[in-house]
Amino acid sequence: MSDQLSLLPNTFETTPKFRISGRIEGVFGTSGKDDFRTDPVDCLELTFEGIPGDRHAGFTRLSGGREPWYPRGTEMCNERQVSLLSSEELTEIAAQLQIEEVKPEWVGANFLLSQIPALTRIPARTRLVFESGLVIRVDGDNLPCRFAGAAIAQNYPDREGLDLLFAQKARGLRGLVGYVEKPGIARPGEEVVAHIPEQWIYRRS
Repeated sequence: MSDQLSLLPNTFETTPKFRISGRIEGVFGTSGKDDFRTDPVDCLELTFEGIPGDRHAGFTRLSGGREPWYPRGTEMCNERQVSLLSSEELTEIAAQLQIEEVKPEWVGANFLLSQIPALTRIPARTRLVFESGLVIRVDGDNLPCRFAGAAIAQNYPDREGLDLLFAQKARGLRGLVGYVEKPGIARPGEEVVAHIPEQWIYRRS
């Protein structure tokens, strides 16, 4: 076993770290913790707990269907404080659903970003460094669900099945979730730089 482990690093093909610059197109907050949808705001002031007053704020959260390894309702670290979406990917989702548009506030976005290609595919551990000094650490992609699909469907009452279709078509386009690594303020129009870490594929031998 020790011989196998000593050889394992030599099988990795790594990609060096790099940076990509983007732009904040909009920021959004919730009016109350029980409200799924968000509303456009002039700015967001984030603390180590996330967005004060937001339904996803807090150092911890309760586990749900995404964490089958815990009993539902188990208190755990909150790595899903904020939701970040791509304007380009929302356009693609709308095209896939054959509807006019998908607004970020319909699906509970906190940040709408642009100019970062394939935002949803950005790897975990990426640091999003905002012009103001705010830093958000990416936990991973946000899987599409029927709840978000139902929120979209409310805006297209003549279309049936959009809730289920969204869960199918938006996979890989639904954006990211992350947590605040360094507090700060975010405003539309500001630059954001994605610091992509060194990457490799850890394959099963």
